[in-house]
Amino acid sequence: MKSERVENPFLNTIRQAVAWQQYRFILTAYWQRPSLATTFIISWIFAMISLPILNWIWGEGLLPLGLTLGVVLQATAVFLILREQWGWQKTLVTAVLIAALTLFIEWLGSTTGFPFGSYTYTNLMQPQIAHVPILIPFAWFMMLPCAWAVASQIQGQLPQRWATHRGLYFLLAGLAFTAWDLFLDPQMVAWGLWQWQTPGGYFGIPWSNYLGWLGTAVLLTALFRPKNLPIKPLLIIYTITWFLETVGLLFFWNLAGPALAGSLAMGLFVWLGWRAEISKK
Repeated sequence: MKSERVENPFLNTIRQAVAWQQYRFILTAYWQRPSLATTFIISWIFAMISLPILNWIWGEGLLPLGLTLGVVLQATAVFLILREQWGWQKTLVTAVLIAALTLFIEWLGSTTGFPFGSYTYTNLMQPQIAHVPILIPFAWFMMLPCAWAVASQIQGQLPQRWATHRGLYFLLAGLAFTAWDLFLDPQMVAWGLWQWQTPGGYFGIPWSNYLGWLGTAVLLTALFRPKNLPIKPLLIIYTITWFLETVGLLFFWNLAGPALAGSLAMGLFVWLGWRAEISKK
């Protein structure tokens, strides 16, 4: 004879409390397994925290150098995380292809205005290839797999009809990636790293830029169709990026508008991602 589960408000409250405790300790659990990737993540966090300090002590001249260090450390951490799951060959091929494709897209965009709108890179970020800083493909690589992981995590909790829908996955990944640029573009323009020929409606950034980001991220996701992703560590990096951008823009870079908009947009994906992680427990 099967026993029926009796719904008890008190027990439900206890279950919810336990779930939130799991959410609280998910990040800590990851750090209990020290690895080379973890070392690079910690180094990246310290590099980003040091940016406003460097700016305060030595001025804006060191910002490109500090930014370069942060991007390289984060991209390396993502590479090592993927390598642990995929192996060297698949990870290296993915990284090289993302770098080559995004370098071409950025060259096309800064030369023709398609697909982002008319913009140009300044000479502050060096070295450059065809007037595109080589740091830019690193930035695409450091966040695109994180967006893939977030999209996979969210889609996995949907009803069966949508849980395997390829088009929806491509769109979710594109949106999760584009949400990051709600922070990034106003910040980089404020730092003088690139400039728009015709400033637009989102804190000086044209809306066409975000359509271009979305379309490019969707296209790249459709081309790579990533599988067997290391979800949790990539979700952690996505979450840390959201936190650092929110705090940095709001309290140190005087960009309250992009900080709030980006925090809401990217924060939605952070919340959905971790809610899906908790529901697996």
